[in-house]
Amino acid sequence: MKVLVINAGSSSLKYQLYDMRDESVLASGRVERIGMDSSIVTHEPADKPEVRQVSEILDHVTAVKRVAEMLTHPEHGALTHMNEIEAVGHRVVHGGEAFSSSVLVTQEVKLEIRRLFDLAPLHNPAHMMGITAVETNMPDVPQAVVFDTAFHQTMPNTSYLYPIPTVLYRRHKIRRYGFHGTSHSYVSGQAADYLEKPIESLKMITCHIGNGASCAAILGGKSFDTSMGMTPLEGLMMGTRSGDLDPAIVPFVMNKEELTLNEVNSMLNKHSGMLAVSGISSDMREVTEAMHEGDKNAKLAFDMYTYRLKKYIGAYAAAMNGLDTLVFTAGVGENSVALRKAVCEGITFLGIDLDEERNEERRKDVREISKISSRVKVLVVPTNEELLIARDTYNLVKKSKTS
Repeated sequence: MKVLVINAGSSSLKYQLYDMRDESVLASGRVERIGMDSSIVTHEPADKPEVRQVSEILDHVTAVKRVAEMLTHPEHGALTHMNEIEAVGHRVVHGGEAFSSSVLVTQEVKLEIRRLFDLAPLHNPAHMMGITAVETNMPDVPQAVVFDTAFHQTMPNTSYLYPIPTVLYRRHKIRRYGFHGTSHSYVSGQAADYLEKPIESLKMITCHIGNGASCAAILGGKSFDTSMGMTPLEGLMMGTRSGDLDPAIVPFVMNKEELTLNEVNSMLNKHSGMLAVSGISSDMREVTEAMHEGDKNAKLAFDMYTYRLKKYIGAYAAAMNGLDTLVFTAGVGENSVALRKAVCEGITFLGIDLDEERNEERRKDVREISKISSRVKVLVVPTNEELLIARDTYNLVKKSKTS
């Protein structure tokens, strides 16, 4: 079975085409600047040169049509005909309380995704445009949705409820949902396989550290707690997001600076975090480089970033009453030697003993960076959310055909 995985944003669309016989990637690419007359399509076949085109793409329907043209092109395509695609899987950020697993797209599922627009106004509407665009271009192909929040639906109410009037939860579903669930689920499974231990026996903390960042406490293979909350703003300090702060800061700043709600929301999401503290960049590579060159603000940003990460790791180890495995993943987690070293050397009391030579290795596979004697195993696990989406889509469609 060939499965097309789509991640639709408000003005972009990323895709990967899988052959599920061996889970190989046949082609991947992205459509950028949707809605403009200078949209960019970048298509990367597995065994052919990259192709880049600039043209007018005014909506997601046209974007999916252009992807289909790329995939079936006689020179740089990966398919003879689009009917070779037997399923399409979509990433959807917010599934609320309605979805604790991936599901096939139905009318009821689409209605529920629409109901969640208020909880994810920047993401769910865009995902719906992707689903609708596939329906228009490939009306007979089954679709599945894989939710970022679904993995965290196993959290107990002590983890997901906020200490505010319960009427707000009943009326508006204000609670912790957590995000990056697809990544946390994938890397925790990979870590258990690497260690050759049943995931049900492990107490694990997974750190998805990219421009957006979150930690998850995974107890017996299930999410027990996670750092992001009702929105992706809560939790760790991130590239441009503030993470945890005193909620009284919001009305105080609004009053003092005469900011609107939208302006302060933009400040906390787009102009805070590492970018604000360093005054240089939201990119860990640039901040680390500046730190090594003696920039004090970059050093402060790095130290704050790693300090907050250490606090969450310590808290989750306490919440699970122990820790067996610590996992780093995503762009920064997989590639920043300095971050992993700073974090691990600051929590040795947990039983972590970092192997500096292993930590400095540049590899793309699952690897252990702790010493053999380390009681807690520290792993670097490359995430692959698209593959997990393809797997879930394949299994759902296969099951529907046999039932």
